[in-house]
Amino acid sequence: MSVIDHLVYAVPALEGAAERFERSTGVRPAYSGAHTGMGTHNALVSFGDSYLELIAPDPDQPEPDRPRPFGIDDLAGRSRLVTFAVRPSPGESIGALVGRAREAGFDPGDPVSMSRLRPDDVELHWRLTFPSDVGDGLIPFVIDWGDTENPSKTAPGGVELVALRSACPDPPPIERARAALGLVAPVGFGDAAMIEATVRGPAGQTTL
Repeated sequence: MSVIDHLVYAVPALEGAAERFERSTGVRPAYSGAHTGMGTHNALVSFGDSYLELIAPDPDQPEPDRPRPFGIDDLAGRSRLVTFAVRPSPGESIGALVGRAREAGFDPGDPVSMSRLRPDDVELHWRLTFPSDVGDGLIPFVIDWGDTENPSKTAPGGVELVALRSACPDPPPIERARAALGLVAPVGFGDAAMIEATVRGPAGQTTL
């Protein structure tokens, strides 16, 4: 079975979003670096074995040649939980997981290698399948950190992922794609696609 690696919370401005999260939970996400060429930067907070990524436009980078990922250019000033990532189970490669998913009828895309520098000049390397527009973010993308330490082990902790919920007008195709990725996660019925997470820290609880 695959494992939830992290949640992606797209925000219009990183500093303000980190401050609001700290007021709600008592834990401040730590700045984790820029995605050079993509026009974004992020801050992270750990849930223990997974983590939350706050990702925003990076004002210190020029406008990228292509749209920023995760619909960040279309936020219109509003923060939004946009999607999440799964990683292969221990001992399985991202290639094997992608192959299993394709055999089960869902193609998550080809893995792409990426890297970035943390503020302490540690270089992180990972491979991922780029998120697609299929499923409105309810179908996770796949990530594999390889020999790089998972960011959940270095990000500030003390926050618990209490619940992860999603809904859409047609749940069965989403559930089949998730199952092909090795993730058992029911999808509720709703008038529009929705994904939300409830998190709890020492100062309180909030829903993203």
